Amino acid sequence: MKQESLGKSIIRLALPATVENIFQTLVGFVDTLLIAQLGLVAVTAVGLANAILNVYLAVFLAIGVGGTALIARSLGAGQLEKARRYASQAQEVSIAAGILFGLVSILFGHWLLRAMGAEAAVLEEAQVFFYWVGGLAILHASMTSLGTILRAAGDTVTPMKIGLLTNIVNLGLDYLLIFGLGSWSGLGILGTAFGTILARLLGAYLLFREVQKTDMAFGPGAGLVWADYRELLTLTIPAALERLVMRLGQVVYFSLILALGTAVYASHMIAGNIESFTYMPAYGLATAATILIGQAWGKGDMRTARRVAFVSSAYGVTIMSLLGIVLFIGAPSFALLFTKDPEAVRQVVIALRIDAFNQPGLAVSLIMAGALQGLGDTKSPLYSTAVGMWGLRVIGVIVLGQVLGLGIAGVWLSILIDLLLRAIFLSWRFIRKTRKLAD
Repeated sequence: MKQESLGKSIIRLALPATVENIFQTLVGFVDTLLIAQLGLVAVTAVGLANAILNVYLAVFLAIGVGGTALIARSLGAGQLEKARRYASQAQEVSIAAGILFGLVSILFGHWLLRAMGAEAAVLEEAQVFFYWVGGLAILHASMTSLGTILRAAGDTVTPMKIGLLTNIVNLGLDYLLIFGLGSWSGLGILGTAFGTILARLLGAYLLFREVQKTDMAFGPGAGLVWADYRELLTLTIPAALERLVMRLGQVVYFSLILALGTAVYASHMIAGNIESFTYMPAYGLATAATILIGQAWGKGDMRTARRVAFVSSAYGVTIMSLLGIVLFIGAPSFALLFTKDPEAVRQVVIALRIDAFNQPGLAVSLIMAGALQGLGDTKSPLYSTAVGMWGLRVIGVIVLGQVLGLGIAGVWLSILIDLLLRAIFLSWRFIRKTRKLAD
């Protein structure tokens, strides 16, 4: 494979995944604005419910990580039947997880939301949303799994198109069902839940129909070999633990930032929202790296696997360094979009200008995590997340932010150190892994 054609293959897979992620983030912002019209109680209620639902999503995505690696490897080795079997298993495991989480939501939703600290008024609203959306988690599980199957087979365009459509439908339904039409006053927060459910039902149907048009088509129990589930779960469990470690670490990490003061915490959250758009290209490139490296692994071509990782990382560092320059220069203007408070603006600017230097490390760490997952290594990203979140970031906030009194600068300097060391560690693990597989 020539360097130019390899670069084109990476962009062909990465660009749709990047567009899909950017659009989902934008839709999340708009959806929050719609819910905000119902009042702060509604925003808090949906926020609390989504905090739990994001844990469910972390498990669904982890199943996708394992499925992607195994499907791509099988296709690379020319083992179509095996790839189809892995696709069927990924869908079955996702559905089982969706049913399990649905039962948890219905049976224990009240206690879960109370454990999150929901007060009486918030709890009542949160339950309405959580019982419906969490109870039908199987829809989200199916959408995530079916999209993964298409991407693992090298099609990132179809999930992007269906994602765009379902998100637009979701916003339209949310607006109609929340606020009503004409003399009908709408359903309020229940409308938000119904809009989400109907959009996911549409998305799951469209994705299933597209999968059935491909070589990955499967029926109920197609190619069921129970012994093979061990391989999928061996990859899935560390990937799920990585996301759970990250979520739990964020709870502690955010509480430490809150201890620095409300202004620091609010400024940190604003900076994080602004930054969320800059790392989308790295996620897209990580998706491409996972797929192409998985295929190269199946062929036993470690040379191409290393080239994919190198070229993807080079693209990521270049693109995100440019975005870092935009963050550095535009920091004051971006901050003013969220707040007019002079002190908050000052702190957001400090955070974003430090974050501008984070971008290359962030690019390499995300892409190398995807590269390792493409080789079936889901443990190395788990180790780096555990040490980075619980060691470097938590300790960094305590030492730099609290003890040395650097405030928000200490918070973002700890992130910089974490991302730099994580990029070095994951790159070393990838090089070592490819050498071992090449022997």
